[in-house]
Amino acid sequence: MSDLSQKPLLNKLIEKNSRLQLLVLSNGHGEDIIAARIIQELQQLSTPPDIFALPIVGEGHAYQKLNVPCIGEVKTMPSGGFIYMDGKQLMRDVQGGLVQLTWKQIQAVRSWVSSQTKLGNQNVILAVGDIVPLLFAALSGANYAFVGTAKSEYYVRDELGLLPGRSKSAWWENFSGSIYHPWERWLMSRRRCRAVFPRDALTTEILRKWPIPAFDAGNPMMDGLEPKITDPVFDGVEVEEAEISRPMMVTLLPGSRANEAYENWQIIMMGVSALIDGFREREIVFLGAIAPSLDPNILSQTLQTMGWQQQDQCTVKLADPQAIFFKLKSATLILSQQSYNEFLHWGDIAIAMAGTATEQYIGLGKPAIAIPGKGPQYNPAFAEAQSRLLGSSLRLIDQPSQVFPTVQTLFKDPDLLQDIAENGVKRMGRPGAAKRIAECLQSMRI
Repeated sequence: MSDLSQKPLLNKLIEKNSRLQLLVLSNGHGEDIIAARIIQELQQLSTPPDIFALPIVGEGHAYQKLNVPCIGEVKTMPSGGFIYMDGKQLMRDVQGGLVQLTWKQIQAVRSWVSSQTKLGNQNVILAVGDIVPLLFAALSGANYAFVGTAKSEYYVRDELGLLPGRSKSAWWENFSGSIYHPWERWLMSRRRCRAVFPRDALTTEILRKWPIPAFDAGNPMMDGLEPKITDPVFDGVEVEEAEISRPMMVTLLPGSRANEAYENWQIIMMGVSALIDGFREREIVFLGAIAPSLDPNILSQTLQTMGWQQQDQCTVKLADPQAIFFKLKSATLILSQQSYNEFLHWGDIAIAMAGTATEQYIGLGKPAIAIPGKGPQYNPAFAEAQSRLLGSSLRLIDQPSQVFPTVQTLFKDPDLLQDIAENGVKRMGRPGAAKRIAECLQSMRI
């Protein structure tokens, strides 16, 4: 990570014989997972810090799995954390006690810092997410670092400059010369903010125009995606033969929020039907990457009402004994809650109505087709913003019937597919970011 080693870091170091106390703040399920990846890498260091956490949104299940103790009060709000461009969701959270919870959490952070200081410990805060944990960190009185997961300059520009044809309302996103507003940059430029890790190189480059200690370590969202089975294995088919006669494989990503994902699934299945009707003579395998939070029985009912027949076995071998298989005409559909990484890697293209999952899929250099839903997360505003973030890799369509012609267009243009492959990796970064961030934090001895 030459970008990090070339920068002057800190003048004030902790004593070598003291043990660092680290408090991790995050504000959302996806942010919790990213923070957990960094924590896992920190725990592998030769002198790991003592780690505590405060999930500002939700109950922090990702931390519980790592046995990281949580400080302060945690609570799941009515919106589930999805208040993006949705005032109604925000009002529901306010009515559900958001203001009171926020105040209690700020007090808990300050109390933690105070208690560690009294014990003579070096205490540091790692904020993961957006301005909310960043603000909490700034109000704590401790040194802090920030992993910015929510914002990217790709929302408003690419390497050539500002994106053309943006709406007038998009002016607000970049009115001060960066996707990060002046008050956010002020928090990142404080003396106690020792490191900022943006999600991509372009955002890092822009932030360095101000006195912000921004480092290009990559995006932890692309970590931990290695599949157990590298390539799909077809039962009774030789490897060489499978490579030649391999069916088209389409990954289906309905999202993880229960009620919304079930509605998304119905929309996705209409797109699946259009694809089957369009490629009548071609074998297609649909890979349903289903979050553990979803009920497979509800998704299966939707399939059965659309004519899919459940099967006892499938020609594609999986490591998931609970996978459910379906057949319709020459198409096969697999539902699995344990094959997420495999389904991301195996898919030739995805039909996606998800946040993080869509970005991870595209980060592998693959194209995805998105259909805006009703939300609260994957609504038209979110999908439009995501299409700017991901550029040519994400094809935003209005109706499920447009899936087939969109797939046709993509696979008729090998040069476009090559551009998409390069674009996805550029925008989402290479794997290993969590380890690089952990090593940077250690070398800085905040």
